[in-house]
Amino acid sequence: MDFPPNQGLDQDEVNEQVETTIEENEVVLFMKGTKLMPQCGYSRRALGLIDQYCDEYETVDVLESLAEYRNALEAHSGWETIPQTYVDGEFVGGSDILAELEERGELAATLDAE
Repeated sequence: MDFPPNQGLDQDEVNEQVETTIEENEVVLFMKGTKLMPQCGYSRRALGLIDQYCDEYETVDVLESLAEYRNALEAHSGWETIPQTYVDGEFVGGSDILAELEERGELAATLDAE
């Protein structure tokens, strides 16, 4: 039986990639799509908020292995929705949390951008 080409990563690979990416980057956004082509409104909103304060940050497109990323990120943060933002290895939240921090004037400090 022929199997289709692997469309994504297996769970162990995704778990490892999530851990490594969070450890090695000051600010990470796990999102649907890319910086240039966000694939959902929440991801686009999170990008816009982070872009105001950070010139350099890492993004990870979760769409190629969505179920695996969802599992890995939920195990890491206890949060099942995407996008997810991490700063200095700590889970911050999704686009709604970023927006709340922005409204309170705390987003720049949260992103260590000041």
